[in-house]
Amino acid sequence: MGDIISKTPEDRNAACWQPGAEKSPLTAHDLGWQLVGGLSGGAINIGYEAVDRHVNEGHGEQTAMIWLTREGRRESFSYGDLSVLSSRFANILCDLGLKKGARVFMALGRRPELYAAALGTLKAGMVLTPLFAAFGPEPLRTRMEIGKAEVLVTTKSLYTRKIAPILKDLPTLKHILVVGDDAPDGCLALGPELRDASAEFEAVRTGPEDPALIHFTSGTTGRPKGAVHVHEAVLFHALSGRYALELQPGFTYWCTADPGWVTGTSYGIISPLVNRVTMIVDEAEFDLKRWYGIVEREKVQVWYSAPTAIRMMMRAGTDVAAPYDFSSLQFLASVGEPLNPEAVVWSRDVFGRPFHDNWWQTETGGIMIANLRGMDVKPGSMGVPLPGITAGIVETGNDGLRELPDGEVGELALRPGWPSMMRAYLNEQTRYDKCFAGGWYLSGDLAMRDTDGYFWFVGRADDLIKSSGHLIGPFEVESALIEHYAVAEAAVIGVPDETAGEIVKAFVTLNPGVEPNDDLERDIRGHARKRLGAAVAPREIAFCTTLPKTRSGKIMRRLLKARELGLPEGDTSTLEENGA
Repeated sequence: MGDIISKTPEDRNAACWQPGAEKSPLTAHDLGWQLVGGLSGGAINIGYEAVDRHVNEGHGEQTAMIWLTREGRRESFSYGDLSVLSSRFANILCDLGLKKGARVFMALGRRPELYAAALGTLKAGMVLTPLFAAFGPEPLRTRMEIGKAEVLVTTKSLYTRKIAPILKDLPTLKHILVVGDDAPDGCLALGPELRDASAEFEAVRTGPEDPALIHFTSGTTGRPKGAVHVHEAVLFHALSGRYALELQPGFTYWCTADPGWVTGTSYGIISPLVNRVTMIVDEAEFDLKRWYGIVEREKVQVWYSAPTAIRMMMRAGTDVAAPYDFSSLQFLASVGEPLNPEAVVWSRDVFGRPFHDNWWQTETGGIMIANLRGMDVKPGSMGVPLPGITAGIVETGNDGLRELPDGEVGELALRPGWPSMMRAYLNEQTRYDKCFAGGWYLSGDLAMRDTDGYFWFVGRADDLIKSSGHLIGPFEVESALIEHYAVAEAAVIGVPDETAGEIVKAFVTLNPGVEPNDDLERDIRGHARKRLGAAVAPREIAFCTTLPKTRSGKIMRRLLKARELGLPEGDTSTLEENGA
């Protein structure tokens, strides 16, 4: 399971607990309330907690956001600035006649108007749904149709190319706000509206169970699911940011995820602002030297990125990183899919600190399991449950659901009731109810807990490979494959076999300068057999130029399997290769 990377005594002292130690009896609600203010009478509003509370407490001059444009311009926004801008946007919505609970969708890139609009929507008691701006017209239409969008905030270019062609299919869409000082016919220009709107707005007194966010997640088949989250979720946004990401007031923090994904909203907007950090927002797409330069120039202290980006850093080599000063970094974390053990070791060598993996889902609304700062990191492990979270490994037997002992593989499950837990799938009660059984939330992920209390990801339940009586998790095989000098990325699936039931087939991309050939294929298979044993190692290896991924960086194994076996591909709206 990988060697332990020990933490320094200084880091250990920063931990909220050590694995195996007695945990706090406080619930996640109790711990979250220690980090937020709330409104009188038990009301709570995410937008208020993110900006207005800090202004009221005398921190309005602190820098909340540093925006870096594609062209290299740098603009700073204080908490007072964001409070005013979000209040102006909230007033725009109210002046349009919209009421509490109205659904406001956003399709625009990482630019200040998005953050002002997101916070203003929440302050106004309306429901926010961020969309990935690089989606094509069809996935945008599907999500706005399911979510019954009433307002869309977008750019002129996106409106012309993607929204105008689908307007006839969106009867609930009443208002389109376009960033800038002019807008197409039928739309409102956001620039003049913001300048004319009042800067005074009192956050709506939303209750803990009032809907605040709808995040869409794609299933293996069928339409996207709209997971509904409530204002009480801010309690866990605050708690998980503090414990899992080390977000402290005044820290400089960079989450590289786009706000169109749940990570980019929960940990790219809400959690950092609630914890009063200075967050970096980079408008440009991934560029390795630009990223390294941002960490150095902005003196980033906490960096939250994705395994795909980390593997690209590894692929570029240590020479690219060598000229940069990473001494400001105090904590690094990864999310999106499991982080391969070698990436943890590599980051420690290059950045002086390991990336800390964590686990959560759109449905959980926040980080559930994490490698905390004060822990010994076991490369490849997801870590331990956060304060107030109870996790277990379960399986369904003849007598219903039962919890498995340490060391056995089963479905990762959580005891329900944490503040950021989804409250519904839009219009799909039966689908939602299937997520809960026997007093557990069932994640659909297979995992194992070791005797130290660390959880280890095995794979999605529908990704598990059954070969000659062995149950094989794809993550373990992929991690072994990318240890080979030639392999950049890997994905494995099970393909039917008359004798074994299934055999493991691997799809790999190669590092720059490496050419595929039969000798290399045999060498990679031999490496895998040596590391994993003949029963687990791939029997077949296919070389690819790219692997199918979601736009948030997750490798889509089920799509590889569908294409290999000629099966229906299901929902591919989040597929990176779809284009925009």
